[in-house]
This record gives sequence, C-alpha cells and structure tokens, in this order.
Amino acid sequence: MAVNNSKTIKGNVAFKKDLILSVINLAAKEIAGVSSIVTNHATVLSRWFNKNYQDGVRLSYQKEKISVDVYINVFYGFNVSEIAYRVQENIKNSISSMIDVNIDRINVHVLGADFSNDNGF
Repeated sequence: MAVNNSKTIKGNVAFKKDLILSVINLAAKEIAGVSSIVTNHATVLSRWFNKNYQDGVRLSYQKEKISVDVYINVFYGFNVSEIAYRVQENIKNSISSMIDVNIDRINVHVLGADFSNDNGF
C-alpha cells in the first residue's frame, strides 16, 4: 500500500500572548547570573490594563514582528553585558523553536544587582 505524502495541510495556528510571555519569562530565568525578573517597574494599573505585560516582560507588536522588553536583576560578580547577551540569545532561540514569529528586537533592561549569597560563588 502506497502512502501519498505530497498533500499539504493548510490552516492557521493560534496561540495566546500568555504563551509567548511565559516562554520569554522562563528563558530569561534559566540564564546563570540572572537573580530575578523585576516585576515592580510598572505601576499596578498598567499591569492590570496592559495585556502585553507579564512579570517583568513586555511585548510590542509592529506589523508582522514583535519587540520584547525584559527587566531583570543580576547577581553581583557577573558580567552584566554577557548576561544581557545570553538572555537575548536564549529568548530568541526559545521563541524561534516554539513558534514561527519574526522578532524585531529584544531589549534586556538590567535594573539592579543582587548582593545575596545565593549567586553560586
């Protein structure tokens, strides 16, 4: 029995913005040196009414592209520019592997340093 594999399936795949926000949040947290995602940089009202915001991550949509802003704290003693670059790359790779969307830019905002003793030193 022969199987015809030349048939293509056409359709749409829909996903919620919360999926992208969660992927970005997890991708940022898994980089060594990231202490936390900063959740208090936006006011409570803007968090309630901005559907493109979740726990230190903000999305912006322009035509067919998305822009990402992520707000983090880093552990003291780590190279801030290296951490920011690794966060950008991890977010880009995580989004690209899960969904087909064009990424315009990924902005990493380092808002503070964590001086606690849980930094792996």
